[in-house]
Amino acid sequence: MGTKPSGPRGRPRGFDADEALERAMLVFWEHGYEGASLACLTGAMGISTTSMYAAFGNKQELFRKALDRYITGPSGYLVRALREPTALGVAGAILAGTIRNTTRPAHPHGCLGVQAALAAGDSGQEARDLLIAWRDDGNSWIRERFQRAVDEGDLPPEADPGLLARYIVTLAHGIAVQAASNVPRDELQRLADAALRGWPLS
Repeated sequence: MGTKPSGPRGRPRGFDADEALERAMLVFWEHGYEGASLACLTGAMGISTTSMYAAFGNKQELFRKALDRYITGPSGYLVRALREPTALGVAGAILAGTIRNTTRPAHPHGCLGVQAALAAGDSGQEARDLLIAWRDDGNSWIRERFQRAVDEGDLPPEADPGLLARYIVTLAHGIAVQAASNVPRDELQRLADAALRGWPLS
């Protein structure tokens, strides 16, 4: 005999929360934070506004969850790039990963972290602050990796890890903006290759 349930089980949610969050991420990626209206989000997610609030909180909380998904999913190449054995390998892998991520045929072009912060007014301040913190974290990780390269002799002693990190981050963001304007992948890769030709060598 089965055991009797100890209490009410509640009504099933009726939708796949993981799939709904994936769709919300794509909407934010394509339209930015302010450009993604609640109607656009719930339409893409296939749920009502009430269900969205119940499952994900308000729009800001939904964006936070969508950004977390983006960081661990499409933007996960950064963590992998930092494991490259040389600083030049790290730089090349970051730019190559940026190009792949921002030019995928089945995804919006550009970078969610760049696109979502553009033209954001007062109502998007929290989202903008969240994105600034995320980008600053990424810059810090790259700077720390380049500092290690200096300490290990992979980069010359006079190399400035902070400047090199900012250089790579600026290139990556520029690539993302160009990708959003539909600049072809091969052209972006040629640009990245040219940018790294003068890379410091020990």
